[in-house]
Amino acid sequence: MTSGDHGHDGPRTGRRRLAIALSITAVILVAEVVGAAITGSLALLVDAAHMLTDAAGLTIALIAVTVSTRPASTRRTWGLARAEVLGATAQAAILLAVGVFVLIEAVQRLFDPPTIASGPLLVFGVIGLVGNVASIAVLASGRAATLNLRAAFLEVVNDALGSIAVIAAAIVIALTGWQSADAVAAILIGALILPRAVLLLRDTGNVLLESTPKGVDLDSIRLHIMELPHVQAVHDLHVTQIATGLPVLTAHVVVDDSCFFDGHAPKMLDELQQCVAQHFAMPIDHSTFQLELAEHAEHEHPAHD
Repeated sequence: MTSGDHGHDGPRTGRRRLAIALSITAVILVAEVVGAAITGSLALLVDAAHMLTDAAGLTIALIAVTVSTRPASTRRTWGLARAEVLGATAQAAILLAVGVFVLIEAVQRLFDPPTIASGPLLVFGVIGLVGNVASIAVLASGRAATLNLRAAFLEVVNDALGSIAVIAAAIVIALTGWQSADAVAAILIGALILPRAVLLLRDTGNVLLESTPKGVDLDSIRLHIMELPHVQAVHDLHVTQIATGLPVLTAHVVVDDSCFFDGHAPKMLDELQQCVAQHFAMPIDHSTFQLELAEHAEHEHPAHD
């Protein structure tokens, strides 16, 4: 028995924010490529490469947030809601690859730094920072809505920090002549990218592996169900997450035999659905319960808990 045929619209917000952020990122990307060619700065080139991956990531995010709103069908019963998770995973993988490349290239340049023009480097660093701050302002209010928007927000924050590192390197080179400051700035940018990419990959991987969502305590759910009248046992309890804000629960519930003969089973189903939809920090509106006689356990697969 199920809680009904619930439609899921998916994340419908964020498309306009992503489109604006993508436009800003594209402008900064062109400016930084020109700046890297003029100055010869690795930090600026790396930041431009980071901006390129961000532009790709924001494009992925924009596509994902668009297709995730498509309605369900007989072939895709959840629609394309999980597209936002796939988009966030792709963005995180790109960030991780860029972070590794940055660290390798920067360490090599640390011992053999080229001559960097600090003035133009500072100008392009400031241009990048202004644009990144604008993108942050656009995405900030919606960053908690989906993993997809969170990934996009983290990317522009990383870009802003990278621009700050470029500005700092330009100032150090101008004041001291220490050319290795550019490579140090590139290393800092890489160090900022990697942890965020790993954490985002972990979160999206958990969704794709159908792990129990963060903030959901299966033991607490089991105990709460067991407290309902006529419930004897709960097994095959699973809670997974299709997409952001869309947890799904399934469970086999053993109830008193009398429930199947006195017409109480439908009321039991209502009570179970209300239990998981109202009593926990993450409401679970999509729930499927199989009500069973105690003797049905003899027919269950032995691996079921």
